[in-house]
Amino acid sequence: MFLVDWFRGILASLAVWRKEAKILFLGLDNGGKTTLLRMLTDESLGQYQRTQHPTSEELSIGNIKFKAFDLGGHAIARRVWKDYYAQVHAVVYLVDSCDRERFAEAKKELDALLSDDSLTNVPFLILGNKIDILNAASENELRYFLGLADSTTGKGQVNLEGTNVRPLEVFMCSIVRKMGYGEGFQWLCQYIK
Repeated sequence: MFLVDWFRGILASLAVWRKEAKILFLGLDNGGKTTLLRMLTDESLGQYQRTQHPTSEELSIGNIKFKAFDLGGHAIARRVWKDYYAQVHAVVYLVDSCDRERFAEAKKELDALLSDDSLTNVPFLILGNKIDILNAASENELRYFLGLADSTTGKGQVNLEGTNVRPLEVFMCSIVRKMGYGEGFQWLCQYIK
């Protein structure tokens, strides 16, 4: 019996390993989308030019193989975001936590994403980036300005099956210091179906 259970466990882990998902990196320009994608792909850190055209990379995070799309965040790039919503499994929305002047703009774009019918059941990981900079917003401040104070679902293992609630959570991070986003992706991976 032990051998049968062990074999079933191996088969289950192999099935999970083969899971594939499409993920979108969205947010305003200068939020850190390209930096995060580069860090997750090859752990390289650098100064990147504004994303002019959508780019994609293959990543493995946990037991999931992702096709990740960095679509850019300037006003013209945001026009094509909708073209990528089909069959998406998750959205990572990055916000520059130091750029308070653009919080209202970031909220407007996030609200549009959250109200889009084609993304209704898609989990959203909100990353407040650049917490290594002295004047960065706190998590509570970012939640407030993005209108998420009472609408996130919790950071642990939260079972939302049968609830019709979209997984949505805020994690603060510093991509350049390699901190915070790992916990966010761990949280996100539990909701990839």
